[in-house]
Amino acid sequence: MSNALSALETTELGDLSIVSVPCLNDNFAYLVRDGASGHVALIDAPEAEPVEAALHVLGWTLTHIFITHHHGDHIDGIEDLRARGNVTVIGSSADARRLPVLTESVTPGESFRWGGIEVQVIDTPGHTVGHIVYYMPGPGALFSGDTLFAMGCGRLFEGTAQQMWGGLSALANLPDETVVFFGHEYTATNADFALTVDPHNEMLHRRVHDVIDTLESGGRTTPTTIGLERATNPFLRAVSPDVAREVGLPDADPEIVFAEVRRRKDAA
Repeated sequence: MSNALSALETTELGDLSIVSVPCLNDNFAYLVRDGASGHVALIDAPEAEPVEAALHVLGWTLTHIFITHHHGDHIDGIEDLRARGNVTVIGSSADARRLPVLTESVTPGESFRWGGIEVQVIDTPGHTVGHIVYYMPGPGALFSGDTLFAMGCGRLFEGTAQQMWGGLSALANLPDETVVFFGHEYTATNADFALTVDPHNEMLHRRVHDVIDTLESGGRTTPTTIGLERATNPFLRAVSPDVAREVGLPDADPEIVFAEVRRRKDAA
């Protein structure tokens, strides 16, 4: 194995091989190969060059691009990558006017087949009103874009706290073992903030130490799991009485607690 290939971080989930590709300053794109069909999908395209380099090292041919939302740091590489050949670009029908030209549009709340794999399209407005995420229940993989991060969630640029909480709640209801591939390496700052609103969470403290060790050794904090996020992510833990008390809302609904946690993170 070449040094370049050995440096790529790969997660194996059944027939899927998932490679994280750092892009720009702190973005992640993901190359996903289905061993059964040979299809290779890219989840978001912040820029073309590092993706092309990874494809070259891996010896993979790109066949599909899945888009989570319209922000430039998730779509700016699409046209250059499309020029490589016959690449199918998939995105939300509800937000198609703000996306690059789509080969196939998908409907939030429905499913489609990619090779032999079922892909569920989950509607997660909040960060943007047209944001979607892709969940593959067979292998247990979730590509969460800018909705759910390790110990964090996306800013509310277009949607409301109610919308974001609805989307996060849907993701929190996925199986604990679901492996989550998120869009940005924000984990260090997310960890610092999490401790301010959930200071008595022993599992969170242990995770923060692990994150520090990982980042100091040059590693990446992606992927995570739904179970780990339910236990340590302060935004998902808006359902916890401990977090509600810490933000001064001991009797409030989780949606209200979430909105206050998000407000504090924005002000941090």
